[in-house]
Amino acid sequence: MHEARLYQKLEENTVRCSLCAHRCTIREGKQGVCGVRINRGGTLYAATFGKVIAEAVDPIEKKPLNHFLPGTLSYSLGTIGCNFHCEHCQNWHISQQTLEMQSLRDLSPEQGVEQALASGSASIAWTYNEPTIWHEYPLAMGTLARKKNLGTVYVTNGYITEDGLRELASMLTAFRVDIKSFSDTFYRKVCGGRLQPVLDATALAKELGMHVETVTLVIPGQNDSMEEMEKLIRWVLDNLGPDTPMHFTRFHPDYKMREARPTEVRALEKIYERAKELGLHYPYLGNVGGHPYENTYCPACGSLVIERSGYAVRIVGLDDHTCTACGGRIEYVSEIR
Repeated sequence: MHEARLYQKLEENTVRCSLCAHRCTIREGKQGVCGVRINRGGTLYAATFGKVIAEAVDPIEKKPLNHFLPGTLSYSLGTIGCNFHCEHCQNWHISQQTLEMQSLRDLSPEQGVEQALASGSASIAWTYNEPTIWHEYPLAMGTLARKKNLGTVYVTNGYITEDGLRELASMLTAFRVDIKSFSDTFYRKVCGGRLQPVLDATALAKELGMHVETVTLVIPGQNDSMEEMEKLIRWVLDNLGPDTPMHFTRFHPDYKMREARPTEVRALEKIYERAKELGLHYPYLGNVGGHPYENTYCPACGSLVIERSGYAVRIVGLDDHTCTACGGRIEYVSEIR
């Protein structure tokens, strides 16, 4: 197995992991909350280094990222494990699995970059489960990918320490983060984590020059009050800026929340409209295929500049970064340098 980074050796063969905000103290023979960082003889190992369970070539909009290389493909891969245990997880069948799974297959960092290039993708995305707990592997692959001018994407819950995120800064170009709620109670009860470390990491990602987009799955009766949504939007405006794309996504019952009801589309529309009123330039709705609030509109004049239907993208009023109707600037990442 591959030795982990970012941990301290303690007495009696115990170690403390400092990669994610749990900062697990792990005894000999045990593993962290994530289930994949294991203490063997006082050395911490990253047990899933080079082990892949899910692999696909996706539209970048599926991440979802609407302002990062729009209309391109992203070579996407994931493994098992997670440092959260969300009751509503959409990928629970892999995120909550154990190392005994027989379907894990080997893929070296070099092979991953080769496959990304061969697929015609403009980026590599570590997704499907939490990439933070895979740290050493995306770091190795991403470093190679940047030399080939590929974009690099984390689809993450944001529960990473400052040390962990700073190690990624030289290679990670996009940080697509779930801000699951603006309530610490929700995080503790539903996810098994805390809110503040997510906010801290998201603000740091912006400071480090990563492209940041946020996603909030809006769950009826759990995190959908307008008061909470306003607090979240105001935090983004104050800490990330009005050009930050925010995705408000429709909930569908899954995993341990099968009895909950789907989000009403009108409730999502009200959140979108309030975000615009508060000064956010690029709110979006998700899981509502064909809705006009999937599109990108010029924040200066309101003209349609990028039309979306599901993952199909059509640029209709954009010349480079300029709105063809009014000349206003549209902020997005158009190329990797």
